[in-house]
Amino acid sequence: MKYQLLDSGNRLKLEQVGEFRLIRPALNAAWKPALPQREWDRAAGVFERNSSGGGEWTWHHGGVPESWLCEWGGFKLNVKATNFGHLGFFAEQHENWDWLRQTCRSFDKPCHTLNLFAYSGIASMAMAEAGAEVTHLDAARGMNDWGRENQAINPQVPDSIRWIADDVMKFTARELRRGNTYNGIVLDPPSFGRGSKGQVWKLEDGAIELLENCNALLDKSRPFFVLLSCHSPGFSPIVLERLLKDVICQDGKVRSGEMTVPDAGGNKLPAGIFASLLGAVRK
Repeated sequence: MKYQLLDSGNRLKLEQVGEFRLIRPALNAAWKPALPQREWDRAAGVFERNSSGGGEWTWHHGGVPESWLCEWGGFKLNVKATNFGHLGFFAEQHENWDWLRQTCRSFDKPCHTLNLFAYSGIASMAMAEAGAEVTHLDAARGMNDWGRENQAINPQVPDSIRWIADDVMKFTARELRRGNTYNGIVLDPPSFGRGSKGQVWKLEDGAIELLENCNALLDKSRPFFVLLSCHSPGFSPIVLERLLKDVICQDGKVRSGEMTVPDAGGNKLPAGIFASLLGAVRK
């Protein structure tokens, strides 16, 4: 069964995730729900956040298994209800996956791409499906294992993904020293993070340095791309667009906007922002 956003409102979203119906927070959903309460009451699980940044699931109607399958964005996905309320994919990224497929197909091969903060690998699979040789980087080994599980149930995705568990800033610095380059880079940085030695990283403080490393890793002797997305308060599509232009390329083709998920009634739930840049060879 496919994923579907059924309804949203009262800062919550009602989702059909394969065969199970779930309720999760959606802080942008300031309106009233469109569906009657009885539809919401059919949910197998409700996730509520707590003040520490985590949260807790409350299960009804028998709950859900440890993992199950659903389809979204052209892929079969291995779903798990995590302690942070995540399911293993961000439905709002579906248009970005399509853009990555289209862009990577248009590039001459070999096309080498880098996916940073890569989570469970859906963007990596989209690029690999379109013929790219992908380096997938996430600091959590468990997320890379999850990505391999997703790849295994999608036979249309070739075995052209290199799975690496490492810190993004350390890895990109080493790649620069090694002289490696990429034709495209995807990054979805968190608002806040801690390194292996407890060092604090904040997006508003580290965004420029991160993008400067990415810029140095791009092979600008050929067409190149950068796709940047985030869910951080204080950022906007215009901010991301300005960052890409200032750090990567002033004369590239840039697009930006909100990432959204369409619901069953044709409305869209906003859930994060993105900006992408396509750069041509400089003559």
